[in-house]
Amino acid sequence: MLEIRRVWTVPATHEATHEPAAPRGDRGSVPALAGLLPDGRVRPGTAVSAGGDMPLLLALAADAVTSGPGRTGPVGWAAIGLPSLGPLAAADAGLDLGAGMWVDAPGRQWPQVLHAVLEAVPVVMTGPLTPVPDRVRRRLAAALRRSGAVLLAAEGWDGAQVRLRVTAATWEGVGTGEGLLRGRRVRVTADGRGAAGRVRQAELWLPGPDGTVSLAAPSSLPTGLAAPAAAPGPAAAPGSRAPVRRTGPLRAVG
Repeated sequence: MLEIRRVWTVPATHEATHEPAAPRGDRGSVPALAGLLPDGRVRPGTAVSAGGDMPLLLALAADAVTSGPGRTGPVGWAAIGLPSLGPLAAADAGLDLGAGMWVDAPGRQWPQVLHAVLEAVPVVMTGPLTPVPDRVRRRLAAALRRSGAVLLAAEGWDGAQVRLRVTAATWEGVGTGEGLLRGRRVRVTADGRGAAGRVRQAELWLPGPDGTVSLAAPSSLPTGLAAPAAAPGPAAAPGSRAPVRRTGPLRAVG
C-alpha cells in the first residue's frame, strides 16, 4: 500500500501570542550554492544530483523553494523514497513542513508515483530508486520539463543537468578525543551538461557553526573522503604481533 504522509507543526510560543508561525530554519535562499549552478539557481524543469550527500540535497531543496521567479509564499515540496529524512532535519534546512509531503516507499510503481508528484509539486527530492527502461526516463523528463518542477536526486540521475558531489569534508570542533562538533567544512564539485559543463568548485560550511550553509574561506581540506591507506612497513616476525596505534576515545563534552 502506498503511504503518503504530511507534517504540520505550530510552535507553542506562537499559539500563546496568536502570531503566525514562521517555518523553523527559514533562512531564505542559499547564495553559497550560486557559483555551482547555472544562472546561480536550480533551473525549473531540470534535474540535479547531490552525489549521495544528504545535507547537500537539503540545501539544494531549501534554495529551490525560495529562488524561483514570482515565489512569495510557501512552495510545495516532496520527498520520495527517502524514509530516513525526518521532519526535524527538513525544518532545520529551511523547508516549510506545512508544504511538505513524504512518500517513503513508492514500491515498484515509483515511476508512476514520481510522474504524478512532478505534475503537482514544484520541488521533488528522490532517494535511490530501482532502474527503469530509457523510455520511462524520457517520459519522466518530459513531465519535468512540462511542469517546470525541480527534481533533486540524492544520488545519481540519468539526464541530470547538474551533478554535484562532496569531494572533501571535515568536521571542526573536535580535538584529540574530546570536543563539540561545530561545523562541517566541505568542498563541492559541480559539472553537468550544456551551460553546466564547466567544472566548478566551492568550499562551504554545510552546515556552519550557526547551522546555516555559507561560503567558507579556502583551507587545506583533505583531497578525498576516504582515509588514505597506511604506508607498508617492515614485515613482522613470524608469531609476533603488529604494533597497535592507540588513540583516545571520542567523547563530546560541554
